[in-house]
Amino acid sequence: MQSFPTMRSGRPDQSGDAVAGEAQPSRSLFSAAMRLAREPLLHFALLGAIIFGVDTVLHPPARDEKVITVTKAMRQSFIEHFDEDKVRTPSADQLQKMIDSWVASEILYREGKALGVDRGDDMIRDRIAFKMQLMIFDQIRVEQPTEEQLTGWFAENHARFDEPERVSFYITPPTDQATAQRQLDDIVQQHESEELQQQTRAILGRPVASLAASFGEDFRDALLAMAPEQWKLLRSRDGWHVARIDSRHQGKLAHLEDVRDEAIRLWRTDETRKLAWEAVKRLKISYQVRDEQ
Repeated sequence: MQSFPTMRSGRPDQSGDAVAGEAQPSRSLFSAAMRLAREPLLHFALLGAIIFGVDTVLHPPARDEKVITVTKAMRQSFIEHFDEDKVRTPSADQLQKMIDSWVASEILYREGKALGVDRGDDMIRDRIAFKMQLMIFDQIRVEQPTEEQLTGWFAENHARFDEPERVSFYITPPTDQATAQRQLDDIVQQHESEELQQQTRAILGRPVASLAASFGEDFRDALLAMAPEQWKLLRSRDGWHVARIDSRHQGKLAHLEDVRDEAIRLWRTDETRKLAWEAVKRLKISYQVRDEQ
């Protein structure tokens, strides 16, 4: 780091030698300043100072914007995450280094955000938005539901607890109809190739309600109409298959008393999300959303 000489003050009646002695430090100071003026880092610092100055006038910082608080919870988090196996704890020096690193990161983040370097960066935008979500969720407190609230909610959401009807079946890869027919003939005669045996998938306990989305409604209806242990040619949205039902289990309606604890947990989750969304909508009131034409 460049150190500057200290200039001594003199009395008006000092000799010319004394004045000449003071001129030398002045010239050294001037030379050092000229050298610094040629440094690109100084140019960047000056540019940053100008930008910060203008931004401060146009957008005055919040009172606590320059205050960085290292909370007790944050210190505890550093300690807990020091060792994944929870065997070692950081020393006082190691903990301080972790805190210093976080503080430096926070300073750079705030300064960079003030300069607008986050604009146009979707990754930074998403991380900030996610952090805001966590902050909103952390502030929401949901009490236990009343019996009336829980009963009404369960009536609307019982499908989330019902045991769905399931089916287990075997299916060959999709192909054209002629090839699938040859495969069916080989399977029925127990002459199928080892390759076909390896390619045939066993789909176990698949909810019937999900079949149409994966294979199409015609495939679902034809599969469910099949007799067990019977190979048959079926057509899905991807092509022709040879399929066989292995087993089928009827669904079961859930009763609130059997799933009460889980129902309360999900009710509180839904309620928290609803309150968080309402908080976001309240923030949205101060914004104007425009669709670019």
